Amino acid sequence: MESRQTKLPPVANAYNGQDRNAFLFGFTPQAELWNGRLAMIGFLAYLLWDWAGYSVLRDLLHLIPYSVR
Repeated sequence: MESRQTKLPPVANAYNGQDRNAFLFGFTPQAELWNGRLAMIGFLAYLLWDWAGYSVLRDLLHLIPYSVR
């Protein structure tokens, strides 16, 4: 059986030739990746906070009334 050698880089490179997971500031592809990741974490945190009963939108905007038990 033949073994095939591939020439893959040890680190996935972005368009600017640097590590795509590097924490770089400015308008770089790396910064956009980190911005998306942190936004997803923040959105998930808000959903969990809302699910726990601490709804910010309901308290501030009074859009959805509280259910009366």
